[in-house]
Amino acid sequence: MDGNGRWAKARGLPRTEGHREGLKVAKRIVRAAKSMGVRNLTLYTFSTENWKRAQEEVKFLMGLVSTYLCAEFEFYKENGVRVVHSGDIAGLPRDVQDAIARVCADTAGFEGIRVNLAINYGGRDEILRAISRIPSGSGPCSEHDFRSFLDVPDMPDPDLIIRAGGELRLSNFLTWQSAYSELYFSDVLWPDWTETQLAEALNEYARRDRRFGDAR
Repeated sequence: MDGNGRWAKARGLPRTEGHREGLKVAKRIVRAAKSMGVRNLTLYTFSTENWKRAQEEVKFLMGLVSTYLCAEFEFYKENGVRVVHSGDIAGLPRDVQDAIARVCADTAGFEGIRVNLAINYGGRDEILRAISRIPSGSGPCSEHDFRSFLDVPDMPDPDLIIRAGGELRLSNFLTWQSAYSELYFSDVLWPDWTETQLAEALNEYARRDRRFGDAR
């Protein structure tokens, strides 16, 4: 969900206002995705590299997460949103850890759409943490076995990865899971995203011919 800071700067606003607007858009896109039949959606919320940003911005983002996660319960209930989490939760502030744990527990029974919040997430970091969970002396590990040690083992590999904001890279997102994902890049900054942009991305995906290495 890229482009919050640039969106704010273009309007003479502090970067924090871009993040606040980005949160509103995330709710809009979750609602739209559910209405379009999406069953699983991962939102790259805060990466392991984002700690390098200015301390004031990081503090604001952490506060935004801890404040709004639990406050949006009625939104989750209305739209049947089950929240799960990917990322190194132990590296987050205690209030953010508590908010994530609470919202995951409170929404565990909802079945409209599963939203995976990638917070303090990095694809390489997830792989390293998964390796650390493999019991010593357990013998060879298959791809199937390895998946069971990922942050959300039953989350299917993404069919489509969408990046807003004009950057043409994955930025350490779902490194293991994205091996055969289709990629879609949009120049539209995240705070300007609407249902229209999501529909365009899904329509483009529908035109793709996915072969998974098959020569047919």
